[in-house]
Amino acid sequence: MIIVTGATGQLGRRIVEKLLDRVPATRLGASVRDPDLATDLKARGIRVRQGDFDNPDSLRTAFEGCSQLLLVSSNAAAYGEDPLAQHRTVIGVAREIGVKRIVYTSHMAASASSAFPPMRDHAATESMLDRSGLAWTALRNGFYASSGIMLMGDSLETGVFDAPKDGKISWTAHADLAEAAAIILAGNGRYDGPTPALTGSEALDLGDLAQIASALSGRTISREISSDNDYRAKMTERGVPPRSLDIALGLYLASRSGEFASVDPTLEQLLGRHPTRMRDLMAETIGSSR
Repeated sequence: MIIVTGATGQLGRRIVEKLLDRVPATRLGASVRDPDLATDLKARGIRVRQGDFDNPDSLRTAFEGCSQLLLVSSNAAAYGEDPLAQHRTVIGVAREIGVKRIVYTSHMAASASSAFPPMRDHAATESMLDRSGLAWTALRNGFYASSGIMLMGDSLETGVFDAPKDGKISWTAHADLAEAAAIILAGNGRYDGPTPALTGSEALDLGDLAQIASALSGRTISREISSDNDYRAKMTERGVPPRSLDIALGLYLASRSGEFASVDPTLEQLLGRHPTRMRDLMAETIGSSR
């Protein structure tokens, strides 16, 4: 049985949907914090059980009969908690109950020396998996395209896209990454350890996004660059906690160092088609907001 954690989240739910195209529902399980949010999955024949990364007993029940476990990375850091402690718990329970392989949603820039804190957590989790004695695969996912759209904030209304200096990022669609994850899970053992980078087909900086938004909206969006210190002061005034601010600023520091700039053909090869372009995703967003 393939068990998907975080199956009601933005990525996890899409992975479950794509798995249903490849394996019978009876071979799928969903581990979720709130089963009430997964009643539609249960109605389609998927086993739904409550699983909390902070509660090993719940995970033992949620993972029962699991051969492959998809560990969707925790977002605990966004709430001031420790994602590594949660990942350690999941890996420990998986090993205890005899899971054969863990597939983990890592990142293309996973590194212990990254300027972007989540990348250091991904690297640490990959090290845990390597020491676990289990077979494992790390999906080296490209940077979520939805994050780039979110960074644009209210620039469509103000006409100004103000942010610190950045660099090229190979923005990648959630839907494409979900399909790739399902293909890899359905072909058990296709990759051992980290995959090649699973990225979109082009790398764009925020200036490029501003130009695309201008063309799509018919309104000039000006890309302006603020200093790191000004950005930190502005975010502090808005009440952003220091840890969250370090993560936010780390994105700009890492991108201008080229951590997210590489483009790799592996995702396209897995999908058998071109990955979704950032322009097309932005067109959907801008069209729905007009």
